[in-house]
Amino acid sequence: MTSPVGGLVERMLEAMSENNEFSVFISPEQKRALIMSIFSAYYHPQADKEIIFDTNRLWCSKLPLILELFPEAKVICCVRNIAWIMDSIELLIRRNAFDVSRLFNNPAERATVYSRTEALSQGSRLVGYAYTALKEAFYSEQSASLLLVDYDLLTKNPTKTISLIYQFIGEEPFEHDFNNVEYQEPEFDNKLKTKGLHQVRSQVEFKPRTTILPPDLFERFDGLSFWTEATNSRASMIVAKAKETVKNEPLDPP
Repeated sequence: MTSPVGGLVERMLEAMSENNEFSVFISPEQKRALIMSIFSAYYHPQADKEIIFDTNRLWCSKLPLILELFPEAKVICCVRNIAWIMDSIELLIRRNAFDVSRLFNNPAERATVYSRTEALSQGSRLVGYAYTALKEAFYSEQSASLLLVDYDLLTKNPTKTISLIYQFIGEEPFEHDFNNVEYQEPEFDNKLKTKGLHQVRSQVEFKPRTTILPPDLFERFDGLSFWTEATNSRASMIVAKAKETVKNEPLDPP
């Protein structure tokens, strides 16, 4: 579930920009302190913790800012074939057949599976923004702080995959119960009229199935997994490529 910290940071940056005529009175040092205060205030109840995990797809587009504030920060991104992401969202929309999902802005966007996937793939939308932000981070000079984790590998072998994640962040492994990870945010999902959007099944497992997308639509998104052909990036990866796992950093495959 996305935390509100990223949105608060975005709004603070905008408030300190040229859109505010008084921004000339805010020094670079004050800007840094104001942004840092958002993290400090939001996570004050966990001030005694050594490590904080904050979830927001926005951080991939803010790596320079994050590493300026927290030089040792790491960003972990779960990646999946975009065609299957679109498939999962479409399946969810169809399961809520009597609701008008707020993932879409108007009837034209909601009209068909083609218009729905087109809308979601736009650069500022649910899938498109996350994809382009990840691509920015992957090829950036800060890419060494990034770890990509393949969804399929995670669901097929969660124990090994999680151990590699602990290796990446430099922490001792913690024993997880992968048969009891149930999670949901019904209030948030109901506001979006998209019931089940943030619902996680109790057991981590891989469930193969047939896509519900038309063949041409599936093919359109199927070739967008740029991380399987890694070049010019220092990012660490736990991903599959042609039935084998590739890596840029010393992380053994599951």
